[in-house]
This record gives sequence, C-alpha cells and structure tokens, in this order.
Amino acid sequence: MVAVTRYTRRMMRLSRDVAGPCLAPGGSVVAVGAFDGLHRGHQALLAEVRERAGALGLTPVVVSFEPLPRAFFSPEPVARLSSVREKLRGFAAAGMEQVLLLRFNGALTAMSAEDFVQRVLVDRLAAREVWVGGDFRFGHKRGGDVALLETMGRQLGFSARTMPAVLLEGARVSATRVRMLLAAGEFAGATPLLGRPFVMEGKVEYGKQLGRQLGYPTANIHLRDRSSPVHGIFAVRVGLGESECSWPGVASLGVRPTVNEVPEPLLEVHLFDFEGDLYGQRMAVEFVAKLRDEQKFDNLDDLTVQMAKDARQARELLGMNPRLSEA
Repeated sequence: MVAVTRYTRRMMRLSRDVAGPCLAPGGSVVAVGAFDGLHRGHQALLAEVRERAGALGLTPVVVSFEPLPRAFFSPEPVARLSSVREKLRGFAAAGMEQVLLLRFNGALTAMSAEDFVQRVLVDRLAAREVWVGGDFRFGHKRGGDVALLETMGRQLGFSARTMPAVLLEGARVSATRVRMLLAAGEFAGATPLLGRPFVMEGKVEYGKQLGRQLGYPTANIHLRDRSSPVHGIFAVRVGLGESECSWPGVASLGVRPTVNEVPEPLLEVHLFDFEGDLYGQRMAVEFVAKLRDEQKFDNLDDLTVQMAKDARQARELLGMNPRLSEA
C-alpha cells in the first residue's frame, strides 16, 4: 500500500490488488469506473460519493483500472486524457480516502460479475453504497450491469446508485467527446467538458539538443507507452513543479519526421525568453491552440524557417509581441 499526497485533510491510500484485508472496515461509499481525464461527469460522480460518505460517516472510495479496459482489449493504441499520476492526483483532490486501482489483466477479465461484487465491493471495501454511470458494465464478457448490482446489493447489504449524465450544450459529457475535440485542436471546446484546460505532465529528460543548435532549445518529455489524443505544433503555457501553467511557449508533439524519427511520440517544449536548467524537473504543459500538423521538411534550413513562423504565431496567440521571436 502506497500513500499519495492529497490536498484535503486526510491522506489518500492506494491499493492495487483484489485480494487483501478490508480497506474500509467501517463501511464505504464507492465509485467505480475508468475515469480517464476526470471530466465534469466524473467530477460530479466523485463529489456525490464524497458527500454521501460524509453524511453517512463512511469512507469515500474509488475503484478504477489500469491499464484502461478499452486499451487492454484494443489492438491499436488508445489515446489517454490523463496519465496514471494525473488520475491519482484528481482522486485526491476530489476527496477520495481510498483508491483501489485494480490491475486490468487476464485474471480480472476472467472474473465473473458476481465474483467482482463479492470479492471487491463487499469483501475488500465493505460497500454500503455503490455509484456508477447508467451504462456501466463489468465482469467477464461485460456480464454485469446496474440491474445485477441492484439485485446483489439487496442480498449483500448495499444499495446501487446511478449518476445522471452531465449535459453540456445538450450533449452528454464523455471522454470520447473530449478526445474528439482535442484531436481536432478544439481546446476551447474541450475545456468546459473537462472543467479545466487540457494539460499533459511529465519529467524533463535529456535529448539530443538539436533544438538548441537551431536556436530553439526544448525541454523534452517522453510519453513512454501513453498514447496522446493530440499531435502537431501548439501554442502552450507551462507550469514548473507545482506552479500554475503561465509561462508561454511553443511545443511539438510527434515523431520528429525531419530530423530522426523516434519510435514513440515526444513532447518538446520551447519556453519563450527562459534561461535556466530544466532537466529533471516536472513540467505541466497546457495546450492553448494548435498551429499546424507535424510535417517533414527537405532540410534543416526549411525546418528552422518554419520554427520561426511557429514561434511568431504562438507569441501572438498568447498575447506576446510576435517580433520578439526574431530576436
């Protein structure tokens, strides 16, 4: 069991396994879901769980899965709205006191819905209320649904509750809808659904320093096995450490087709008018506007000319003097 810092009064505890002692001996109110991106629909569900737990004197708990179930079954990479670290920070900020982040693997997919209820919700969490979305499915071959939860709850001493969909401009808030907006570069449209701007975080690592040679030193963040919902060149704002995303910059997220393609997408960020060493620091990158798609140039001179154009456009979009990009 690992402790995770949170911004509320109590410490949030993280567990990974189905088997083990009861995590909430006094009883719990439980939210169950994938929770990718922690959009406004997720936020409403977690807020309800926290409030119900407080009213009943129980422990607020969230059950989630890693990798994401849809990614486990998909033959192609599935774009994620949040990393595991970002998701855990969101749970903490929402006031969850226990997180059961189950390993989504062959053993879990083979577990029947009935076993999941007994072993996870009852034995591991002593659930008194279980909150899910109306389309929630679980267990082997998605054999469990809300009706099964309600039936087993009456037998085992908990109630099953469904959270109404959160609507925005007449349409349901969903991770799929957010992904579509981000892929199209519609960051202003995605922000109300997320309840915040879209941000990607990571640790700055050493690169080949080609950007420095071209006059645009970059901070490099490797996405590892995370598939990004966005690709291209962007105007961004950056936060270092725990600071807010306020430092203006321009970023590339892709495979660097002109200079040596990389096997996995790389996030490269050039901070305007910045001096200092960023290696090893955690960086949060807020995507403000998409400038263009990634493209391959015939030579480095053409690439450098385009980088200057990108910098001017980004400065203008971020409310800076675009002429400074030529200095």
